[in-house]
Amino acid sequence: MSSVPSVLPDPKGTGHTPVLLTELLNGLQIRPGALVIDATIGGGGHAERLLQMSAPNGRLLGLDADPAAIARVQQRLEKEVNDKRLLLAHAHFRAIGPIADDYNFTPVDGILFDLGVSSFQLETAGRGFSFMRDGPLDMRLDPTQADSAADIVNHWGEKDLADIIYKYGEERRSRRIARAIVAKRPFYSTAQLAETVSKAVGGRRGQKIHPATKVFQALRIQVNQELAQLEEVLPVALTLLKKGGRMAVISFHSLEDRIVKRWMQAEARTFNPDPTHPRGGYERKPTLKVITRKPIRATENEIRSNPRSRSAKLRIAEAIL
Repeated sequence: MSSVPSVLPDPKGTGHTPVLLTELLNGLQIRPGALVIDATIGGGGHAERLLQMSAPNGRLLGLDADPAAIARVQQRLEKEVNDKRLLLAHAHFRAIGPIADDYNFTPVDGILFDLGVSSFQLETAGRGFSFMRDGPLDMRLDPTQADSAADIVNHWGEKDLADIIYKYGEERRSRRIARAIVAKRPFYSTAQLAETVSKAVGGRRGQKIHPATKVFQALRIQVNQELAQLEEVLPVALTLLKKGGRMAVISFHSLEDRIVKRWMQAEARTFNPDPTHPRGGYERKPTLKVITRKPIRATENEIRSNPRSRSAKLRIAEAIL
């Protein structure tokens, strides 16, 4: 695998530092003239380098559920947009199939999913993703969708609240937290919710992360249906890849990474176990070759310069059919 030289993380001073950039570029192996889809274009850092690698005539289709992200990338990469090398669509990544068809953008050489929330969204108090900046309880990646975190927190029953906090936040104290939320509502701000959660579990008491971290993760996942849509989109994305094309997924928590890992492993199998079959299963043609047997993690140098990269995991697979 050829090596891509390291670059300044934010050469244009946009405030956006793409995670695992060198590792991603090495893994996708994009060449001049390639067609690439960035299904979660975010701040445009990955997209900018992918466009450089595919120059002079390669093209990139960028999607994002957040219209503010589309506007930022349009400004950041104005030349590429004007040259029609960069096509942008305000859409959630679950729409990757129809969008690619609309733009006649298949088959492609590479697809990237950079999951989770961008630094822009976390640092904008009005979006309500972080309790570090007090703001309204929103958490919608696409602000045009109907339900926000406030709708869930203020109207769901105690059992349903406890269930999503446990399932999506992997929080063992979910029932205690849900009981406290129901007793204290209505909630209007992130700080108000974070304080209630903290009191419900007895404060930080030496914990490395804030007690509300897992609750906020669970609410964000539920609001945006992130895991269900990830499971739905992976097989669709595979159909868009040409033979030898590669798919890269960057995840930021174990629930996402587990879905990606299991799906890639299943598509790479040559034998499907089936207890009802006389031979215990049946032979199948694999559709993927897994390039990363273990996920690629950020180096200590990257973590020091970009703490958000600490939890990032990169998995890459290649289409073989």
